[in-house]
Amino acid sequence: MRSILGLLVVALIVVSAYKLYFSKMQSPETRTPVETINIVGVKNDLIAIAQAERVYQAEHGSYASLSELTSSGALSMRKSGRDGYTYDVDTSSGSFRVVAHCPASTTPGCTNWFVDSSMEVQPAP
Repeated sequence: MRSILGLLVVALIVVSAYKLYFSKMQSPETRTPVETINIVGVKNDLIAIAQAERVYQAEHGSYASLSELTSSGALSMRKSGRDGYTYDVDTSSGSFRVVAHCPASTTPGCTNWFVDSSMEVQPAP
């Protein structure tokens, strides 16, 4: 009887830990799989643009606009956005910031994202 009770206690602990672990992995915003895939694509685009900025800066000694990045060959993007998101590059003499603006009119509650020279994609304020 003791072994069955012990086994039940261990099973309860394992199930609780499992639920707690996977509940923390989910984002607080509920998204469809398509929205999640689109956001991952936007984040990957931001990283690609930031890497192109680094390459351009190493070759030319300054940062560039999105059109300059594509025309110079540092970045190969066919379009300047993804699934309603539009990209904007702000540069200064010593830094850059790439922002993905979400289509709030068609997707209420969406998040703007940005990346800078830290190469870390973050939600834009």
